[in-house]
Amino acid sequence: MEIYGKKGKNTDLEALLGLKNLGAQFWNLSPAELVEDSIILGEGMLTDTGAIAIETGEFTGRSPKDRFVVCDEKTENSVWWGDVNIKFSPEKFDALYDKMKAHLEEADVWVRDCYACADPKFKMNIRVVTETPWANQFAYNMFLRPTSEEIENFVPEWNIVCAPEFKADPEVDGTRQANFAILNFTKKMIIIGGTGYTGEIKKGIFSVLNYILPHEKNTLSMHCSANIGNEGHDTAIFFGLSGTGKTTLSSDENRRLIGDDEHGWDGNSVFNFEGGCYAKTIDLSREKEPQIFDAIKFGAILENIGFEEDSSTPDYTDNSITENTRVSYPIHYIDNIAVPSVGTAPKNIFFLTADAFGVLPPISRLTKEQAMYHFMSGYTAKVAGTEMGVTEPTTTFSACFGKAFLPLHPAKYAELLGKKLDGTDIKVWLINTGWTGGSYGTGSRMKLSYTRAMITAALTGKLNDVEYQKMPIFDLQIPKTCENVPSELLNPRDTWADKSAFDETANNLAGQFVKNFEQYAAETSEAIKAAAPKVMA
Repeated sequence: MEIYGKKGKNTDLEALLGLKNLGAQFWNLSPAELVEDSIILGEGMLTDTGAIAIETGEFTGRSPKDRFVVCDEKTENSVWWGDVNIKFSPEKFDALYDKMKAHLEEADVWVRDCYACADPKFKMNIRVVTETPWANQFAYNMFLRPTSEEIENFVPEWNIVCAPEFKADPEVDGTRQANFAILNFTKKMIIIGGTGYTGEIKKGIFSVLNYILPHEKNTLSMHCSANIGNEGHDTAIFFGLSGTGKTTLSSDENRRLIGDDEHGWDGNSVFNFEGGCYAKTIDLSREKEPQIFDAIKFGAILENIGFEEDSSTPDYTDNSITENTRVSYPIHYIDNIAVPSVGTAPKNIFFLTADAFGVLPPISRLTKEQAMYHFMSGYTAKVAGTEMGVTEPTTTFSACFGKAFLPLHPAKYAELLGKKLDGTDIKVWLINTGWTGGSYGTGSRMKLSYTRAMITAALTGKLNDVEYQKMPIFDLQIPKTCENVPSELLNPRDTWADKSAFDETANNLAGQFVKNFEQYAAETSEAIKAAAPKVMA
């Protein structure tokens, strides 16, 4: 067995993880070395951008139905069990891991020491053992990077073992199919098999922090982007599901980026969990997303993209492998970032929704209880597509804007948000980046320039003293004026030619909010439930 790269304390994989009779071990290699390994092994190619392109195999996205949590004394009465957190027995975990260890005998492995949480108070050391060099490079890109001195004295708190070539036997191993990602909070370990999709590594640790921080440290974990003004005292956070503009709207040349996806909120700080960005690249262009486009260079990893014919030039319009094409890169590939990735407690919180029904206002101010309700709802609407002539919008609700990663009941996160808001002048805004003047097919998409102007007005306090009007049914407070935005756009009902059609559509949407929330009602306070839209008979 050969061991390469920097090693320090606690580097005996057999003693720590039971991994024995391994082939070569490659410890904490540089991105250049990992790129070279991927190319030599035929697992990646260098594009003309300098980034390496790899394919993740059968799985080009997460597999939520194959994500399990070990149910034991620690988790049995604290985890929100169901279709998000699927129970897995400790005995089955141990037996499956024994098979993984046997699979890795004589195999080469790449080992990465890294950590999560930019606030030193919450720093969590992670060791990632992977079967491929590009998965190890992904861990380098996405997690925070220790100094050489820290690596020499590194002691992991959590371990991830990722073996895409190892496939489970569902009938024997207790999985649903051959692939799996299993979290064990007692052993502080994540095992991933049968899938090469790197996002399972990233979201595994996010799920871990979504348990530890709220449950054990009274700190809110959040699926959001965050930025801060150049003077360093006015943090803003942006929640939103895919397609709502979370990455775009948090990218602001006048503000520094704290992070684009995962954060914690302690009493007086907002801190990034990660050290990198994992962005979608489908239809990417420098005009649409200049920061992401320019971050695609040597050290970045492109996943499942296509190429222009007979070239090494990425074709970001190519969805022949998947719509979920991705790039990962270290956060310092983005200009104008906060260093370290920590900001003050937020002054403004934005919930982004792309409402394809054209009902919600382009900007409205929420009460504390409404903020908790809309946080738990996590609403957006998507266009269903044109299959068989279907073009009607469909609702999407994802609790706390990240339901798939919540080990605890959504009410726990909402209650913690409410406590953070108590006694403060933090403003919470609902932003509709979707349709105006009618639903999809009749109305038009809200101009990005108007949305940016509304967010700027909120950030600069220019919406604090304007007059507001109340929207019926949803009971939202709508500003009557906003700098650089036509006033006639601010009240959505005014933009519809058919007012009765608006009223009917708004009532139908309110009904879908109420129906969705029924699943959370039993464990939710009366104050939050009272903030629900009022469906008209």
